[in-house]
Amino acid sequence: MRSSPLVLVLPWLAACAAPPPPAPAPAATPPAMARPAAPAVAERRLEADEYTLYELLAPESSQFHILYEVTAIDPGATVFFNPIRKGSEASGESVRDRASSQALQLEVVHGDEARRSGLPGADLDTDYIRVHLPHPVPTDGGVRLLIEKTYKDPKSYFRDGADRIVFTRTLGIRRNAIVLPAGWELVDCNVPAQVLSGADGRLKVSLMHTGPEALPVTLKARRLAG
Repeated sequence: MRSSPLVLVLPWLAACAAPPPPAPAPAATPPAMARPAAPAVAERRLEADEYTLYELLAPESSQFHILYEVTAIDPGATVFFNPIRKGSEASGESVRDRASSQALQLEVVHGDEARRSGLPGADLDTDYIRVHLPHPVPTDGGVRLLIEKTYKDPKSYFRDGADRIVFTRTLGIRRNAIVLPAGWELVDCNVPAQVLSGADGRLKVSLMHTGPEALPVTLKARRLAG
């Protein structure tokens, strides 16, 4: 009986004959990093150094005279726009160049015309005083203006009984002053203020606020005896 041949399997040969191990699973692709939000584009500033003086006229008129000082700072601009507050009836508008005291040309225009002529963000439901500047705004400075107008607004300025008046208004700029009619004294103010007596005896209430929002202001005054 013939013996079967001895078959010797070497370890390295067995390894070659074995099927290859499965390939490792590909590493998971990390999720894409979210791009940081683009920074908000700062709104273009058109004015600076604003100051408003309100002179309260006879209480029965519901009128107050406004002196508004402002510097136009938009480089190259040849016109400047000042809004007329909604709910207020404006009259007696005039504008002067503070550097020369020159009276400047102006027109009252609707919001759509303001958009077409230099104020793209104009409110379509607002009227504006469009001021023709004496020269284009320089890149390294501005044009200082004095804007005058008179508002009639019974919701902002009215009598409260026989001997009291109230002035209540939301003020959007930082520096403001309110001059009381002659013969009236301040009895209440809802915000910190400085009260001074002018050369003509009228009281001036000056105030400043540093918050980002417009400031609601309410003054109450009473008639002096005699």
